[in-house]
Amino acid sequence: MKQGARRELPVVGRPPAERADAAQNRRKILEAASRIVAARGVESLSMDEVAREAGVGVGTVYRRFGDRAGLLYALIDDREREFQETFLHGDPPLGPGAEPLRRIRAFIDALVDRTEAQSTLLVMAEMDSPDARFADGAYAVYHTHLATLISQARPGTDAHYLADALLAPLAANLFRYQRRARGMDVDRIKTGLDDLITGLDTDHSAR
Repeated sequence: MKQGARRELPVVGRPPAERADAAQNRRKILEAASRIVAARGVESLSMDEVAREAGVGVGTVYRRFGDRAGLLYALIDDREREFQETFLHGDPPLGPGAEPLRRIRAFIDALVDRTEAQSTLLVMAEMDSPDARFADGAYAVYHTHLATLISQARPGTDAHYLADALLAPLAANLFRYQRRARGMDVDRIKTGLDDLITGLDTDHSAR
């Protein structure tokens, strides 16, 4: 993929309509790639191996995803679409129906889990260019979602700044550094972020 090129990440919607066999092949290829990455890491992923694991011709993989980078981005996008569906339309407290602070906490916890699941791929995506993380559609969705909830939880505050501040610790490179170099587990990261969120609660009592 060209350095600095902006990837087209699907945001809050279904994939384009396609033939049943094409959709089945796409799902088989993505599932196969996910298994390989989970078992041996992103460095072990090859188009030939994915084709063998999925039981399709390697030409099908290339036609569908273009190259290895395109396949990796598709893995990110597929998980991203599922994640967005849960916090925009799923059950409370992550989805609509809970108090704003509970939704903020649930969202940040879920985003930690989402980052943990694909941290290597997300680091790769965020390194496309210095602004790659912010140019991609997912960041804008996260920011709007958080800013809306912050405005509801604490009217009159600078919700747009605070949304950026809550998202900053979840940059994939920092997250991976904390996990690998500092030895922080996921629960410790969630606890630290929860302490930041507590500052949004004027009486420090909403949980």
